[in-house]
Amino acid sequence: MKAHRYTLTQKADFMKRTMNRRDAMKMMAASTGICLTGKTVSRAVESPNEKLNVALIGIGGQGGSNLRGVSSQNIVALCDVDEKRGAKGFGQFPKVAKFSDYRVMFDKMEKDIDAVVVSTPDHTHFNPSMIAMSLGKHLYCEKPMAHNVWQVRKMTELAAKNNLATQLGVQRHTIGNVHRVVELIRAGVIGKVTEVHSWVGGNRGMPSKPKDKQKVPAHLNWDVWLGPAPERDYNKAYCPYNWRFWWDFGTGETGNWGCHTLDIPFWSLKLDYPTRVEGSGPEVHPQTTPKAMITSFQYPAKGDRGDVTLHWYHTRGGPQILKDRNLSLKGANNVFVGTEGILVCGFGTHKLYPEEKFSNLSAPEQSIPDSPGFHKEWIAACKGGKTATCNFDYSGPLTETVLLGNVAYRAGGGFQWDSKNLQAVGNNTAQQYIREAVRKGWEIS
Repeated sequence: MKAHRYTLTQKADFMKRTMNRRDAMKMMAASTGICLTGKTVSRAVESPNEKLNVALIGIGGQGGSNLRGVSSQNIVALCDVDEKRGAKGFGQFPKVAKFSDYRVMFDKMEKDIDAVVVSTPDHTHFNPSMIAMSLGKHLYCEKPMAHNVWQVRKMTELAAKNNLATQLGVQRHTIGNVHRVVELIRAGVIGKVTEVHSWVGGNRGMPSKPKDKQKVPAHLNWDVWLGPAPERDYNKAYCPYNWRFWWDFGTGETGNWGCHTLDIPFWSLKLDYPTRVEGSGPEVHPQTTPKAMITSFQYPAKGDRGDVTLHWYHTRGGPQILKDRNLSLKGANNVFVGTEGILVCGFGTHKLYPEEKFSNLSAPEQSIPDSPGFHKEWIAACKGGKTATCNFDYSGPLTETVLLGNVAYRAGGGFQWDSKNLQAVGNNTAQQYIREAVRKGWEIS
């Protein structure tokens, strides 16, 4: 296994800022490819009752929710580039070590950490996650797993190779209604599913490019916030939230909601990697994500299911199939079309069509157990318990599919997808988005 590699530029700058001679030697060892595995650096957790030593990177916004989710454990380090946004979390744990640069945190706290939670913007999921897993630390990462398909695959492979407990932040996976939908589909209540239509509403996207240059706030470490993204001046148009709608930082509404919504068909139909991807929408902007888009994914027959076409829409009012089939359900975000009927569902509700056909249906026996809690699943897995339900073996292919939709849209059309080799075949524009260039000094190979 190749360990995390710091480039020479990053290593030199980092040493000047933060490291003594012994630290520099350790970083040099890492840069030459020495393996760091959980067996050699992670503290063994002997009992399910023993608390994990958890470090959190990003503790504002969703990071604050994740901090609450793991607060039953031993919080040993908190890291946030924004002192103001992280102030509430820092204040809750006044005696815990605090950092603005996760690289410094890992250098100083490596031996004290068992598990890491990453809740940063999309473009900075990959680097801290790969460092953590290279050091043998279990990982909880917010969705989407990373900023591009290549990064997701590297994270999935490293987690498996180091036998780490992982969980992607697809928290709605625990909702009882979602479980009942999965059971209905797998029981064949609507026959063989041939297509699924999934969507997120609204029209967020395509923000205006800021014209003024703003001073970096004293409470923000802008260089670390930028991380591997291309150099640019600070502006509040990007940080702390609207980064989501800039390609350099976010993945648009597709990346924001795709992993949540597509989790339902992925789980129900045991999907993994598509073989064909299509994408369309408004004119592509080189910097900002769209207000709407349409993508589709082809999955060949596998196991006891046939070919499936999965459609994803970012659109106001839902997809056309709702009108064409006279379907309605408040809160809906998925339509399963089967040979014997249709199932419409959202996270909290579901309905079968034709209504008269299924009016007296006896629901299949419940086979999916209630979750003890999404964070509790991961904590238990870190201690040697049952694998968490959204571990990277499952959520890696899910995230790749979500990001491939963005690739097809940005590339102006479809392509055959060679998932083994991560190659977009038949569209020369697409490949540049599978693995993007990163800012000098932030490379990980």
